[in-house]
Amino acid sequence: MRISLDSPVRDDVGALLDEHLADMYATSPPESVHALDHSALLAPGITFWTARDDDGALLGCGALKELSAEHGEIKSMRTAASARGGGVASAVLGVLLEEARARGYGRVSLETGSQDFFAPARRLYARRGFTECGPFGVYVLDPFSVFMTMELAPGL
Repeated sequence: MRISLDSPVRDDVGALLDEHLADMYATSPPESVHALDHSALLAPGITFWTARDDDGALLGCGALKELSAEHGEIKSMRTAASARGGGVASAVLGVLLEEARARGYGRVSLETGSQDFFAPARRLYARRGFTECGPFGVYVLDPFSVFMTMELAPGL
């Protein structure tokens, strides 16, 4: 598996992000969907990666958004259906956390859903050291959201 910087507007990435957004809107009320579309992922302060197999097939993606010089947010984590259970999300998350440390962030946070659909994601984040927290950034309390954060120790 190769994880590298990529563009969210590539055709195969766009299809994966469309699937991601469709699932978000199918499982949450519109006002509780915080997933970013292709163009929003091109905004300054957002860095986007994809995971691909040795043949270049898309396996998954993830993004890191800078909230401040000390705080980053994990966005747009998605694994292709054919690659689920193969460690793609964990590997992408590892790259995002490595980059957050390299940028000197002291904390990384994320928002995910509270419904059963999102339970695998919440378990992944908890295994990696994220703990539940209150809303951060522009988020507000929402019964359809779970907020999680992780303090980053330099050099770990």
